[in-house]
Amino acid sequence: MAGLKAVGYDFDNDNYHSFVHGRLPYENLKPDPVLRNLLLSLPIRKVIFSNADEIHVAKVLRKLGLEDCFDGIVNFESLNPTNKTSNNFDGGYLVRSGSSTAINLDATNGCSSLLPKSPIVCKPFEDAFEQAFKIANINPHKTLFFDDSARNIECGKSIGLHTVLVGTSRRTKGADYALESIHNIREAFPELWDADEISKNIKCSENVAIETPVTA
Repeated sequence: MAGLKAVGYDFDNDNYHSFVHGRLPYENLKPDPVLRNLLLSLPIRKVIFSNADEIHVAKVLRKLGLEDCFDGIVNFESLNPTNKTSNNFDGGYLVRSGSSTAINLDATNGCSSLLPKSPIVCKPFEDAFEQAFKIANINPHKTLFFDDSARNIECGKSIGLHTVLVGTSRRTKGADYALESIHNIREAFPELWDADEISKNIKCSENVAIETPVTA
């Protein structure tokens, strides 16, 4: 979408999301009890940062059985509100005014410098990360960022995030760590489950978030 808008195409964002996501095989998604247990046992704040719209994110989370595993969601509507004055981050979730669903660049520093400027705010552009930090009250220097896109990881690292590339064991530019599977998170980062260690090293756990991508 961002690329199409950048080169001059004009279309309704909701219609675009409905068209693209309406053809996805959601029936292939199954509940993931292993990931659910890992997320629920993790004693720190967890926030989703997705380029997808709220309907798609909610549907994917519901299919995976993870809808109650996160403290907040920053999604397409969060970053591209139709009415910028009617959005608020309430209790960890961005709530659009009039909606009952509580769901929630400037090309610099290696953040997609080859991409044209787009009116759409989204990863991997730096302004999307900066807006997400403000919306979710996140300090990037105290945040572990998980993503399966090397481009998103590179940009996230350039603006201060601690980065984990998911889906490969090979680290790419900007990746502090690489995980073949998100299910390996506890083996890779056992200290995240040690509340005392977190308190000692990070001081303020409410400013710590784990971003888990939902692929559009």
